[in-house]
Amino acid sequence: MSETPERNSTVYRDETYPEARVTSAFANGWKQLWKNFLILILIGIVALVFSGFAGFFKTVGQIGGALVEHGDFLSVLGFSMAAGGYFVSSIYGLLVMAPLNYGVSFANLKAARNNRVDLTDMFKGFENYINAVLATLLVTVLAGIGFIFFVIPGIYIGCKLAFTPFLVVDRKMNAVDAVRESWDMTHGYAFKIFLIGLLAIPITIAGVCFFIVGLIPALMWIKLTYASLYHAITIEDETDAEMYG
Repeated sequence: MSETPERNSTVYRDETYPEARVTSAFANGWKQLWKNFLILILIGIVALVFSGFAGFFKTVGQIGGALVEHGDFLSVLGFSMAAGGYFVSSIYGLLVMAPLNYGVSFANLKAARNNRVDLTDMFKGFENYINAVLATLLVTVLAGIGFIFFVIPGIYIGCKLAFTPFLVVDRKMNAVDAVRESWDMTHGYAFKIFLIGLLAIPITIAGVCFFIVGLIPALMWIKLTYASLYHAITIEDETDAEMYG
């Protein structure tokens, strides 16, 4: 089958697009996983290299935390290392990893749409950089507030805002509009998003059981499943708009 043309705000339709069901999203994610395996693996490796810097600074913070317990000059040095390490790690995570992860989500979305995926797609989050950073902050704060009022509200908010990264990069929305649109478009689908997350647990465990090697495709499959559900809901929304708009 020939590749369908790539489009951002308007989504292609063909006889293979997934339905907005959990089983259909998993099925499409599985199919696109093996079709795009090499490029998605490469994207994952590059993302892992970037995340390694955050891990380094976090390790510095952990070492500093251990030194604080000595109660002498080392405690002063340890406090500085702990504070500096965790601070730099957090800032790096927000300013670098957040837009990078948004770009990785976009690459998975292109795969879910049966579009050609390129390595440069993982950097698309930097094209809407400010909103990628602000959206990450906004989602984190809202989900955090939900968790303060017990776990269930936090999980619910997390499910409702799950499509924010796609909207920021795919539709170039600002942070507030992306959060609002994710909340609206997940109406009636929050439980399906939660169910995908729930099923991700045994899938991840199964991946680990296959000598760790299986963990990589397991995580890739989960990401593609979320992207497939977003893709399917977008198609349904556009179809409804054409029929009743």
